Amino acid sequence: MIIEPRMRGFICLTAHPVGCAQNVKNQIEYVKSKGKINGPKNVLVIGASTGFGLASRITAAYGAGAATIGVYFEKEPKEGKTASPGWYNTAAFETQAQADGLYAKSINGDAFSDEVKQQVIDLIKTDLGQIDLVIYSLASPVRTNPKTGVLHRSTLKPIGNVFTDKTVDFHTGVVSQVSIEPANEEEIANTVAVMGGEDWEMWMDDLKAAGVLAEGATTVAYSYIGPEVTEAVYRKGTIGRAKDHLEATAFTISDKLADIKGKAYVSVNKALVTQASSAIPVIPLYISLLYKIMKEKGIHEGCIEQMQRLFSDRLYNGGNTPVDDKGRIRVDDWEMREDVQSQIKELWKDATEENLPKIGDLAGYKHDFLNLFGFDVAGVDYQADVNEMVEIPGLQQA
Repeated sequence: MIIEPRMRGFICLTAHPVGCAQNVKNQIEYVKSKGKINGPKNVLVIGASTGFGLASRITAAYGAGAATIGVYFEKEPKEGKTASPGWYNTAAFETQAQADGLYAKSINGDAFSDEVKQQVIDLIKTDLGQIDLVIYSLASPVRTNPKTGVLHRSTLKPIGNVFTDKTVDFHTGVVSQVSIEPANEEEIANTVAVMGGEDWEMWMDDLKAAGVLAEGATTVAYSYIGPEVTEAVYRKGTIGRAKDHLEATAFTISDKLADIKGKAYVSVNKALVTQASSAIPVIPLYISLLYKIMKEKGIHEGCIEQMQRLFSDRLYNGGNTPVDDKGRIRVDDWEMREDVQSQIKELWKDATEENLPKIGDLAGYKHDFLNLFGFDVAGVDYQADVNEMVEIPGLQQA
């Protein structure tokens, strides 16, 4: 079938298998070009099919030669209907990894469930014995707590006051004012339950109890802080409360891993175009301004550049991992530079529908959004007939 992007709001309903495969190939080539990392050997990536999770898996495999197990929740293809992009990403990665002699297997299911956790533990015991790195990179709007059976839904809201500021529809370029009502206590608690650190801690508890964590094992979860212009809806909003919980959980996990000399970190990453960030008001406008400035300064990074730098310069740099005063790894350091943020503040005040194409990088934003689904990728013939029925070679059946 010939596959074209079909949009519904902030979601693309189709994905292109060849475009996704080319994206993965490009990321692999980037990591290989940066040289070897003296890093982990057996790696579990929870949330392994897109974004930072996928980039982490590629970096571990092609930077450090690691065996990788990926966990994700993706929609498989049906005749005449494409899979979700993470399915095609994973198929491309595992096909290439296995061809290159690298161990790569995966489990498609609800990572919040006890069943998937047990399935992963069984696979580690059977194939790898122990793992020395766990990446936690889940991005889900809902979570069913496996202990209580309660379904929690997250919300993107400010706390305390109505939030009003400008945003942009990146499809049309229309800049407008947006107002968001503040969250109530139940919405805050639900967002923390979905996006906080509880599930990360459950994973680490189960892995440790099963004896599948190697001596000195490291675990890393991903977070974001961001600038003053987005803090009301992000860092000081419901998501920020969840991120606070996630970051506090790192210390709890580190304490629990102390007897095996293990360590838990939160890595604060750069703002990037993701399905999640595209749905947060204000963020697309901020990112379009950020991209323009960082590209002009020669310091722009995508997911793979961020994760390669995290592994090579922070986690496996041959010395101690540098952290900030709250114990967090910072690879958002270039984004948060004073010269970058002061420019954004000035541009933000004057940003309009008319001047945004000049002062921002809306085209870059759209390009990166389409890339998430395998579209607008250089070297791909989008008029060609492609097979949507792609299989994942390392997929383990539940």
